[in-house]
Amino acid sequence: MIFAGGIDLGGTKIEAQVFGPDWQLVARHRWPTPPGYDHLVTAMADAVHWCEAQGHKGLPVGIAAAGLVNPATGFALTSNLPATGRPFPADIAAAADRPIAWINDCRALALSEATLGAARGADPAVALIFGTGVAGGVVSKGALLPSPAQVGGEFGHFPLAAAPVVAHGLPVPACGCGRIGCAETYLSAPGLARIAAHLTGQGHNPEAIVAGRATTPAFARAWDIWLDLATDFLVTLCFTIDPEVIVLGGGLSRAPGLTDDLTTRLSQATLAGFPIPAIRLAQGGDASGARGAALHALSLGIGATHD
Repeated sequence: MIFAGGIDLGGTKIEAQVFGPDWQLVARHRWPTPPGYDHLVTAMADAVHWCEAQGHKGLPVGIAAAGLVNPATGFALTSNLPATGRPFPADIAAAADRPIAWINDCRALALSEATLGAARGADPAVALIFGTGVAGGVVSKGALLPSPAQVGGEFGHFPLAAAPVVAHGLPVPACGCGRIGCAETYLSAPGLARIAAHLTGQGHNPEAIVAGRATTPAFARAWDIWLDLATDFLVTLCFTIDPEVIVLGGGLSRAPGLTDDLTTRLSQATLAGFPIPAIRLAQGGDASGARGAALHALSLGIGATHD
């Protein structure tokens, strides 16, 4: 029996997944993300209907997407989707002629990993994405922490720690959010490239920097600076949230040895003698966003839960 569906919406693809007992993946379907707002709304409504067709009418369906939705206006703020300033979740629900649950994709990952993945049983658990941007979520007692403004988890917009920025002589760049000196400007994958460019005066692909750390001194130096900045960032999370587990996702999380490097540095950077959180890689892979959206829909009681 299928009892929930989730849709992971990205800038290039829409992936719908439906889940059965014990959260095993029963079926999945992928569509390219269409250009234009109206076509996008229609495609999302089609994805919702696909989930229902695999299960039953009224199936709980959640949508995980990058960006934010203002709870006061219902309008979206998105960087890679043509939906900014539009009531995106409400328009999808209207087009599908049924309610849907909406969740930020990073919070969906946090919920998925804390419930069924690498942080299962941990309380509290933090998920942290080091990818095109930097964000995450906090789960306690099986639920995301309440977030009245829906911005809880936008960790990438913490201010940069001053000590490593000064120590490494880094400039303080403007962030795409409109603020100056956000952590994301250096801790994202483009941020790693920015560090390397500062050192070499040339542009470099983040994947090439990670792959060339052992053979290219400038890349090794850029990675070392990135680790310094990431460590101070994790200290902030530890001193504010005190998580039992930190789960890492996103493209940079796949750098070989990252969890060991951060564990070693964090143990040296926090208060002497105090325990630090376990740092683990996300287990859900491509399923985490959709699975987290489905978990969210089920927790909100969106639709019926049985045939």
